[in-house]
Amino acid sequence: MLRCNLFLFVLMLTGGVISMATDTVRLEDLEINHIRQGWKKATPKKNILNKPLTMAGTVYENGLGSYAVGVIRLKLDGGVTGFRALVGVDDESGGKGSVVFKAIADGKKIYKSEVLHGGDKPVVMDLRLKGVKSLILIMSSAGDGNKQDFADWVDAVFSFSKKAPEIVAGPAMEKTILTPPAPDTPRINGPVVYGVRPGHPFLYRIPCTGVRPIRFSADGLPDGLTLDSKTGIIRGTISSKSKQSYTVKLKAENSLGSFSRDFRIVVGDTLALTPPMGWNSWYIYYSRVTEKNIRDAARIMIESGMADYGYQYVNIDDGWMKMKGDEPYRSDTGASLVNSKFPDIKGMVDEIHSRGLKAGIYTSPGPWTCAKSIGAYQHEQAEADQYVEWGFDFLKYDWCSYKHIKVPGSRRDKYMKPYKLMGDILKKEPRDIVFNLCQYGMGNVWEWGRKVGGHSARTTGDLGMAPRSSLPGFYVIGLRNAKANKYAGPGYWNDPDYFLLGWVGRWHGKAGEEGSPTRLSGDEQYSYMSMWSLMAAPLFYSGNMTKLDDFTLNILCNHEVIAVDQDPLGEQARIVRQDEDSLVMAKRMADGSLAVGLFALSEIEQEITVSWQELGIEGSFKVRDLWRQRDEGKVQGVYKVNVPLHGVKLILLRPEQNTETK
Repeated sequence: MLRCNLFLFVLMLTGGVISMATDTVRLEDLEINHIRQGWKKATPKKNILNKPLTMAGTVYENGLGSYAVGVIRLKLDGGVTGFRALVGVDDESGGKGSVVFKAIADGKKIYKSEVLHGGDKPVVMDLRLKGVKSLILIMSSAGDGNKQDFADWVDAVFSFSKKAPEIVAGPAMEKTILTPPAPDTPRINGPVVYGVRPGHPFLYRIPCTGVRPIRFSADGLPDGLTLDSKTGIIRGTISSKSKQSYTVKLKAENSLGSFSRDFRIVVGDTLALTPPMGWNSWYIYYSRVTEKNIRDAARIMIESGMADYGYQYVNIDDGWMKMKGDEPYRSDTGASLVNSKFPDIKGMVDEIHSRGLKAGIYTSPGPWTCAKSIGAYQHEQAEADQYVEWGFDFLKYDWCSYKHIKVPGSRRDKYMKPYKLMGDILKKEPRDIVFNLCQYGMGNVWEWGRKVGGHSARTTGDLGMAPRSSLPGFYVIGLRNAKANKYAGPGYWNDPDYFLLGWVGRWHGKAGEEGSPTRLSGDEQYSYMSMWSLMAAPLFYSGNMTKLDDFTLNILCNHEVIAVDQDPLGEQARIVRQDEDSLVMAKRMADGSLAVGLFALSEIEQEITVSWQELGIEGSFKVRDLWRQRDEGKVQGVYKVNVPLHGVKLILLRPEQNTETK
């Protein structure tokens, strides 16, 4: 209900003229159900915990309790003359909250508070709004997570002369498919270079789209390897024990056409010459994972077409081994015993390999894993031998309970010790196992991860537990990961965690739960995949494979976007520019082109501009829109584009003659 004060005189200085407003309405009396915020619902006349609005010891009768990150969108239509409120952090936060209040009028920022904390005196937000058509009020988390960010709007009143303001819902979270369908003719995707150690088993399924059946061939295949012409699966062991490189011409043909390209096999000490790609069970099943879940994921990776774009690893996370209380924990060799959910783990791995895919497994260097299953501590050799016997190709080694182990020396010595121990063991095993160091960035792992035998290392905490600032958690994680860019390259990659797209689960879920759809908008999901690809991150989907839809596959399976991630030069993008409204990242490619991502970070559409000087390039470039897979013409000197809120424009700048990428 509007609380109108007819004939109330409000003096407002606008252009030197004193005007009269006929009516007022309090913020809490509008349709507050449309307010979008990070926790609970906005509360009239109470704070977010339904207690009295209190700031700096003063209790207020009128106002609105909200929570950062939050957005209040209002339709004004030029009839609102002003808005005035006291804003601050409610005392109930215990001094822990930190909020920045902002106001955007018709796309322009007109107000930004200092960082306000619990216990601080509130500040006045006083806005002149004559002629403004739309207003966005924002409660931001000040970049430090949003714990205890109890944002209060006290004595918040709009004055209007024509029509009262309306709180409106935010823009629809459309999920528009941008990736064009793959052609019916064959097209070989995935990496162009692949590493294997001398004398070790080789397994590779050629990623190829197009109408089946497709007939595959390979010229220059090393002795010891064979290609199944129907499936495109290459198997065997390269006869030569020496370190060398083989350039193989792969060809795919169907009734509509053919496609060929070079594929370089490098025999040497370096695995993971491009970032690994696949699926991991954690964020959908957590420790409830079963053998059937893994077998289903492998089958669907083929049936959905994900494998045709380069996804090849099917990885079990925590939950396959005996849990605390389920004794005995170890076999006679000292290796971990599987639990009842995995009755035939060797048969499961064999089935994954029969599809031309690879299998990954998980444990901790500590006595127990994070989900209280038996770990590898003091049984590392037995564990590694067992993984080789089963045929696994990937190991995620999760810090977990190792934090309780006392290790002499510096803190970094402790961080390095268990990973070097397992890394040295894996190097001597007769099977290639890609080694993922999951220890959350402690001790700047990117500086030493390669030295201890790692092929990738987590640089941050779990993305599923990332604090939300004014942006979804993947931005927070991605921007931390981006700072380690100079340490990534062929054989070692910075890992910012998995893709939480499609249907994702919950930690406290029950066995058999399917999860629920991600809360990310379509534009946010495009930003997610774009950022990970620019950062040359391992690409692991961790959603429900049985619930894949066309939109999620459109995000995961764009071969031009994946090519940015899999580029053989192996550079991780650098941050060209970042402010509170936009982010620009750029990545040099092996062919001399430049991949550029322009991200809109604020709550409104942004016009983002980047200059050639910022990018370190000169001359004329052809612009390729990678998500839409279409050319945009030639550009020189500067590139400018409108980007939707939390969206991205991912482009490839291809140099013309007489241009230079610095």
